[in-house]
Amino acid sequence: MSSKETKSRRRFLGKVLGAATAASLPLAKMSAAGAAERNEHDKWLDGITGSHKCLFDFPQHKRGAGLVHIYNYIGTYMAAYGAEVSDISTIGTFYSVGENSSIAMAFNDAMWAKYKFGEYMGLDDPQTGKPAVRNLFYKTLDGDELPRVGTIGPFPDASISALQANMGTVFLLCNNASTAVGMDLQRLGFGAAAEITAELKANILPGVQVVPALVIAIEKAQAEGIAYNKQ
Repeated sequence: MSSKETKSRRRFLGKVLGAATAASLPLAKMSAAGAAERNEHDKWLDGITGSHKCLFDFPQHKRGAGLVHIYNYIGTYMAAYGAEVSDISTIGTFYSVGENSSIAMAFNDAMWAKYKFGEYMGLDDPQTGKPAVRNLFYKTLDGDELPRVGTIGPFPDASISALQANMGTVFLLCNNASTAVGMDLQRLGFGAAAEITAELKANILPGVQVVPALVIAIEKAQAEGIAYNKQ
């Protein structure tokens, strides 16, 4: 091949490569924009706007200790550091399966009654002295014992509804754990797992947000600079 032909071929290849590179630029820009756009499952993060933000990870109910710790975190920032409620963002978690799990904290009274969550979790209602058929963590009534830490409680201002309404706390429910608890309730004779899971998801407490898996939600939170507090 002559020198002239070689140079001609190089110019041709250069034009082809240049055109290919130029053609790929819009796609690259689109990909970058797509990566910046938040996945629909992570939209809950948009509400975490406080300068002080912490995720409290409690797979176990521990008689509501995790709720009290959220309240303590918020109250201390306000009292000792002069922060406003709007400066503080907190997240609580509902997941896991079994008698110690926090999963049932996400569901309304009808589900506690139908699936005997008080019996499932070994929690008696102090109003009746029998296994609870209402969500003891959602609203605290006079004479209630939850939520509490050890022997100290109850803390009415640390109930789920009070933390949501007064403190802006966001609560997350694990979709995978909801499926798992449906299977566990099937094992206990409450019916078909798929139907149980569907009913539970239709009876989630107001404001509780469902995420695909809390193991991923926790990772996403840490990537956003949200502090992690293991309960």
